[in-house]
Amino acid sequence: MSAPLVLGIAGSPRRGGNSDRLLESALAGAREAGARTDTLVASESGIEPCTGCNSCSVDGECVQIDGGRELYDAIDSADAIIVSSPVFFATVPSGLKAVYDRMQPYWARTHVLGQPRPACRPGAILLVRGGGDPYGFDCAEAVTRSVFAVLGIDVLGTVAVTGVDGSADMDTHLDALEEAKNLGRAVAEGAAGRAVGR
Repeated sequence: MSAPLVLGIAGSPRRGGNSDRLLESALAGAREAGARTDTLVASESGIEPCTGCNSCSVDGECVQIDGGRELYDAIDSADAIIVSSPVFFATVPSGLKAVYDRMQPYWARTHVLGQPRPACRPGAILLVRGGGDPYGFDCAEAVTRSVFAVLGIDVLGTVAVTGVDGSADMDTHLDALEEAKNLGRAVAEGAAGRAVGR
């Protein structure tokens, strides 16, 4: 039996910050549950923004020559996906939004070309913010759930932490780190059945 692969997508343009720590805690929980883990850093994925050319509506493939092939391979090979991101002006940072927009071929395959929806996989959403924005986490979570719906990701849970700006602020939210670890464990357990069938 092959161990499931849980892909963590790091949405922050900054390494080692609060959302990275939350993601690593979740991936640690996934490993404790027997999963393999990999991390994709959105801002280092080498992709360009979607141009809205709609070429993917012809054959389900993106025509851009950049890091997209590696991005799609990582998405397709994952048995589960966990996204962790800070909230920038009510939504996700530009690097992660570029990744989200480049999921358009998956939408085109299902909604334009009539291909079957992707097989359901478990996932989770981890969000951090400093506070003060009147829109809270709603927009960032909604855009992530929208992408997950296209990818066939069943969200098993979310962890949302307010009041973290400095890189050490997560030290005062150890309960959130533990919650993320438990969620990562649940995601890995949910992904185990998918890995058996591969």
